[in-house]
Amino acid sequence: MAPELHRPPFQADERTALIGWLDLQRNILRWKCEGLSDEDAHRPVIPTSPAMTMAGLVSHMRWTEHLWLEVLFLGGDETQNPSFDESSEDADWHTGGRPLAELLAEYEAQCARSNEIVAAASLDDTGRHTGFRSGGANLRWMLVHLVEETGRHAGHADVVRELLDGTKGYY
Repeated sequence: MAPELHRPPFQADERTALIGWLDLQRNILRWKCEGLSDEDAHRPVIPTSPAMTMAGLVSHMRWTEHLWLEVLFLGGDETQNPSFDESSEDADWHTGGRPLAELLAEYEAQCARSNEIVAAASLDDTGRHTGFRSGGANLRWMLVHLVEETGRHAGHADVVRELLDGTKGYY
């Protein structure tokens, strides 16, 4: 069953609009995974980007949410996030062959955690991780970036899914 795919209200306040657009892009990414076998979810279809599988996209987006809101905004430990692993290129895209359902559940939990973080803070609050220049951005900036990043990768998911089995559609 397709997730709810709704734009935020036209007269939404800033926070509602930002989270609404982010949730829409998150749900599009989840929707693009519906009905995929684990084999297809891990099958690369772009020869020059072998990590860009549906499973890899979900893993990357899980860790992207963690990076921006738990590490850069809250000041958490970056060693818990494979995005910071300099010994392995694109480490946050690597899934170790884990089932798509498991990756989606982790992504869902991370998105819920991200929304909790946002709900408890002011959009004007700035990040607490001083070790990274982008850690000084305010929450508003980080959310706009997450909308952009998630939308970009939801678009990648459109292409990957179409190359996997011909399924296409916006919503």
